[in-house]
Amino acid sequence: MGVAKTSAMPNTNRPHSPAASPSTTTAEATSLLIRRRDLPGSPQAHRFIGAEHGRLPISLFLVDDRPGAGPRLHRHPYPELFIIHAGRADFEIDRIRLIATAGDILIAPAQTAHRFTNTGNEQLAITAIHTAPTINTEWLQPAQHTQGTPC
Repeated sequence: MGVAKTSAMPNTNRPHSPAASPSTTTAEATSLLIRRRDLPGSPQAHRFIGAEHGRLPISLFLVDDRPGAGPRLHRHPYPELFIIHAGRADFEIDRIRLIATAGDILIAPAQTAHRFTNTGNEQLAITAIHTAPTINTEWLQPAQHTQGTPC
């Protein structure tokens, strides 16, 4: 008869509380949870900078835009991903027009001019992921054309 082996891997199917782990300090547990309200930015776009949180290799915006709002045309030296959580947006990525709704993911490749506008009748909720530890934006339209979000 064989001997049954058990894995030392943790069960990832159940919730885990950092406070329950004897090897996690209070300071470490606090750094694992960042509340949206504690992020810098505006009510329309909270900003997370990875370099400020343990040198993480990504940064992001949590966007909550009103109808008609969105950033002016811009680009980054790295790819940016957009996850649409609610609403409808008209994206322009490298002169290609795309309509995105909840559940969609869009990719703006590095150095590609892009922008979006909330074209729905409700708030637009997006996570805009910058694949870099800091946000580096080159604006391609003058500031007077800004409609809101700094993604």
